[in-house]
Amino acid sequence: MAVLFFSLRGVPNDEAEDVRELLQANEIEFYETSAGSFGVSMPAIWLYHKEDLEKIQPVFDEYQRQRCISQRNLYLALKQQGEIGGFLQASLRKPLQFVIYSCVMALTLYVSIKWVFELGL
Repeated sequence: MAVLFFSLRGVPNDEAEDVRELLQANEIEFYETSAGSFGVSMPAIWLYHKEDLEKIQPVFDEYQRQRCISQRNLYLALKQQGEIGGFLQASLRKPLQFVIYSCVMALTLYVSIKWVFELGL
């Protein structure tokens, strides 16, 4: 019976490709499922045999540790260079989107408060 090995929802393409290569390098048979046409199915990598999970898990855990360290170092390097900023820098990159979202939030807040006062609460 097939075993879920790795969910691909929200996973960057380079990480998914690394997992595929890791499985192929260890001669583990697997198949993938996609999110489907409407994106409601589960995109994942599945193993054909449950025994393969026990074989690949220690290797995969080590890969995850190494990826965590490398991604953290990449993030810190980009942050140190000033390429990753906070809320203000993200807002300044897309000012129109920021203004539209702010207006929608203000309108929602206004309507919510208005209804409370109209009900007399």
